[in-house]
Amino acid sequence: MNVKATASTHFSKNIGVILLALALIMLPFALSAAGTAWVRIANLAMLFVFLSLGLNIVVGFAGLLDLGYVAFYGVGAYVYALLASPQFGLHLPFWIILPIGAALAAFFGVLLGAPTLKLRGDYLAIVTLGFGEIVRIFLNNLSQPVNITNGPQGISQIDAVHVAGINFGVNDSLFGLTISGPMKYYFLLLALLLLIIAINLRLQDSRIGRAWEAVREDETAARAIGINTTRIKLLAFAMGASFGGIAGGMFAAIQGFISPESFVLSESVMILAMVVLGGMGNIWGVICGALLLSFVPEMLRYSVVPLQQTLFGHLLVEPEVIRMLLFGLALVLTMRFRPAGLWPQRVRQRKPGHRI
Repeated sequence: MNVKATASTHFSKNIGVILLALALIMLPFALSAAGTAWVRIANLAMLFVFLSLGLNIVVGFAGLLDLGYVAFYGVGAYVYALLASPQFGLHLPFWIILPIGAALAAFFGVLLGAPTLKLRGDYLAIVTLGFGEIVRIFLNNLSQPVNITNGPQGISQIDAVHVAGINFGVNDSLFGLTISGPMKYYFLLLALLLLIIAINLRLQDSRIGRAWEAVREDETAARAIGINTTRIKLLAFAMGASFGGIAGGMFAAIQGFISPESFVLSESVMILAMVVLGGMGNIWGVICGALLLSFVPEMLRYSVVPLQQTLFGHLLVEPEVIRMLLFGLALVLTMRFRPAGLWPQRVRQRKPGHRI
């Protein structure tokens, strides 16, 4: 009887995985029927998932409040832009630039983490906030006396991704279906997202993940049982920053243009809101939070104007005002009734004899 029940459970899970895979494959085609803009929104949502999963390592796993996470996003974006644009005359391949951006973002993560090892709570938040603003100001002013970032004008004409002879910046056709550039980026981002989710799941269940949890719950106790808290916290900053660097590189490739204004404090706050809303420490909750805060505001943007015209015959309130009002109200209600997030992390049950 137990064997049959187990087989039935495995069969149901396999069917669920297959259906989910088919839905993800068909999603860009369904979205493109409503307009290419929705495929671009889906791509942006996946970038926010990258960023949220990276910040979740720092905030959710290790319990270190970071308000300057957007700095690593900017580092990755500018590394890609500088190595794949006319700015320096370099046009390196995508598969070389992305690891460089991730590594440099990880280095900046360690650079941020090293001086803040003894800080917690509000003090850590203030320092990380300042770090994010410092990076943005540097990007905004590194145009004189040597023009590196092109200052507030940003960098344009960034190369699109080229993989196996496929140009992601142009439309192609496959079996009679038109595959647009945004749709190509969708599948590339989906592949990278699955890889990042797998890494996160592996980290969460590893000794490193358990050490992060120990530091989050009680750093003094963690140090007392032999955990090298310095190394563990620096590793959290580096790992989280590397995901931000990957997201930044993809953002630069997709947009074809970047400027310092894309990496302001409000972006860090938005990413943190995604992590908190979904449930800090829960990978699937963070993904849900990122998707909700990416798609729902855009749905409101497109629905507010037709709704007002239907009800009142003309536009009474600007769509952006209503969108942000409803967006803020939803966050307040969620934090009031679900303070741990929509999908909070379950308490890990320690097995007898299991060592950290």
